[in-house]
Amino acid sequence: MSKKIVVITGSPRKKGNSFAMTDAFIQAAEAKGHQVVRFDAAMMKTGGCRACETCFQTGKACSFDDDFNTIAPAVLEADAVVFTMPVYWYSIPAQVKGVIDKLFSFVVGGRDIAGKACGLIACCEEDDMTVLDGVRIPLERSAALLKWTMAGEVLIPGVLKAGDIDKTDGCRQAAALAEKF
Repeated sequence: MSKKIVVITGSPRKKGNSFAMTDAFIQAAEAKGHQVVRFDAAMMKTGGCRACETCFQTGKACSFDDDFNTIAPAVLEADAVVFTMPVYWYSIPAQVKGVIDKLFSFVVGGRDIAGKACGLIACCEEDDMTVLDGVRIPLERSAALLKWTMAGEVLIPGVLKAGDIDKTDGCRQAAALAEKF
């Protein structure tokens, strides 16, 4: 059964490792017949949540009109949301963190987005898998709060320079993640 999947990336490096895995996932998902909409958060303007709690009162998800208001309708319609990112300073990159923070608007605005599937594709420079906890744990907990099911995670350590991902099975794992939707 075809699913609507929103992919939200968090890297500003278009030829980087997380983008390569993102592309592998999208190609595999589309080959399975899924509809994929991609948002490259690093190339968009999305500020952090200001906790004003006026979400959806203006007819848009966020009263502060930024690119999250382009992403939000797609998330509402989606069956699944996949976040892809590198680890920056042991955490979620700011480029995608603003989008994740603004998911709060659905809660405040009374929009039921429960029941979606969620996926994570992430990589980091260090070889220590625990470095990926800085993105994995917050995303898993956010998914649980939103009542989303974690469909799968691709977590690849030891990649820094563009193309390092080719020395791993990260792209294969990302493509295989599409099977879980």
